[in-house]
Formats: sequence, structure tokens, C-alpha cells
Amino acid sequence: MNRFAAVLIFLTALVLTAGCASAPQRFYTLNSTPVTKATQQADYSVSVGPVSIPAAVDRPQIVVRTDPHQVSIKEFDRWASPLKDDIARVVVENLIPLLGTTQISVFPRAQASDTNYRCTIDILRFDSELGKSATLDALWKVSSSKDGRVHHGRTTLSEPARGSDFTALVAAHSRAMGQLSADLAAAIREMESTKH
Repeated sequence: MNRFAAVLIFLTALVLTAGCASAPQRFYTLNSTPVTKATQQADYSVSVGPVSIPAAVDRPQIVVRTDPHQVSIKEFDRWASPLKDDIARVVVENLIPLLGTTQISVFPRAQASDTNYRCTIDILRFDSELGKSATLDALWKVSSSKDGRVHHGRTTLSEPARGSDFTALVAAHSRAMGQLSADLAAAIREMESTKH
């Protein structure tokens, strides 16, 4: 009887392992959002980073909020690259047309160390509610390397998901990144217009 139980346990484990192994993983990435282009070309440079994100979402799996005090980690729905890197990349892609310059890079690349403006981003909330919304709460700072001026800001919004799947949720996060980028661009333009 013991041998039969051992074989049964082994076969059950084998079936469960095979079932888990056959589930396909899906990978997602943030994308830049269509924005209004700058009316004139900028002659200054910008670096973006570092970007910090909450530890709860700093993982390959997409973390979905199920209620105010609980999250679910989706093992088979993952970010294609580290989330903080993806955020920095998308902000750079958004700033290029917003500011009218290609002199924008992700910190700490070599060309980013000698830029006119640096944007640091501290994301306090990056909440995902499947079929509902993407919530962003970010503190950010734009600093001028030329005269030491600093502009602090905060971008807080909840972007509705236009569908019930992960693609719609990630698209909502991308639109939220678009608003964050627009706020950064506005701060840079204001600092540029008031420089001495």
C-alpha cells in the first residue's frame, strides 16, 4: 500500500508540474504616447534618472491590486524588462517630441553626465487594477546643472483601463507616463524661460 501511495503522489506531482510548465508566459512593455510636438527646437540637453519604484512592484511579474490591502503577483504576465528601466526609457521617448530635442538620455549614460537638466523620479504608487485603472503617484525633481536651480513636482493620477486584459492595463500605465512626461517637460520649459 505504501508503494501505491508513493506512485500516486509522484504521478500527481508530475501532472501538476506539467500543467504549470505548459502555461505560456506573456511579456509586456510600456510605450510612448502620442503627444503634441514642441513648436520650436530646443538647444539644451536632458537626462532622465534615476527612477525609483516601490519594492512591491520591483519584480518581473506584474503586480495587481485586488483590494486596498492585498495584491496578487501574476506569474505568467511579466514585464519584458526591469520596470524602472522601462519607465525611464518611455519618459525619454515622450520628452523628445515634447521638448523638440534629441539630446535626451537615460542617466547614468556617459552623455547624460554633462546635460543641462536632470530629471529624477521617485514613484510612490504604481498600482494596477485589472479591468479598472492604472494609478500613478510620483514625486519628481528637475535640476539645472548650469545654475543649480531645482523644480520639485508631483504627478498623481488614475488612468482608466480601456479593456479587461493586461494589454489595456499596460496601455493605461503608458498614458499615465505620458502625463508624467508632460509635467516634466512643462517644468523644464519654465526653468529654461526664466534662466538668467
